[in-house]
Amino acid sequence: MVPPTLPGMETYGRYLNVVDVEATCWTGRPPAGQVSEIIEIGLTVVDTQERTRVGKHRILVRPEHSTVSAFCTELTGLTQEEVDTGVTFAEACAQLRKEHRSDSRVWASWGDYDRKQFQRQCDAGGVSYPFGSAHVNAKQQFAAAQGWTKGVGMRHALEVAGRPLEGRHHSGADDAWNIAALVLDLMAGRAWPEVDGGGG
Repeated sequence: MVPPTLPGMETYGRYLNVVDVEATCWTGRPPAGQVSEIIEIGLTVVDTQERTRVGKHRILVRPEHSTVSAFCTELTGLTQEEVDTGVTFAEACAQLRKEHRSDSRVWASWGDYDRKQFQRQCDAGGVSYPFGSAHVNAKQQFAAAQGWTKGVGMRHALEVAGRPLEGRHHSGADDAWNIAALVLDLMAGRAWPEVDGGGG
């Protein structure tokens, strides 16, 4: 299989950021006056030359326009008390740029939810978008590699790939780590966009 390409990929370095976010959520509609906000950013750094996961990171984010519901705690394991210790969303975006070079690295997520949630929240809060334009939808790449027309959830993909779920599902840090393992499989199968080997 010939690996796909992304416009401008040659301008990026050897490291890929795999990102997964958790956000405030409810069983139905949000309570009056509340909106879904990112409360955890999980990030795993992949060395695309060495084909290894080289860093697992977690940023807790303090929501400003919502609270953590019992449903959200059951799903993610995160409590209001825990996220209250986090940074603001603007600070989290600045941290991504400073510590993980998010504005100059290719980044990937499972599906398009994470990218759209960042964009929505940045637009709503007047915060500078922390990522560059080169984003890879790992869910879509995995489906294409399997010859499927529709993507599946990360947990199902791990089963298909014969990989164990490491850690807790719906933990941003653990999910990013697991997605990175699937990305490495796609790279090994030449089903991942080519990235230039220079820089960081």
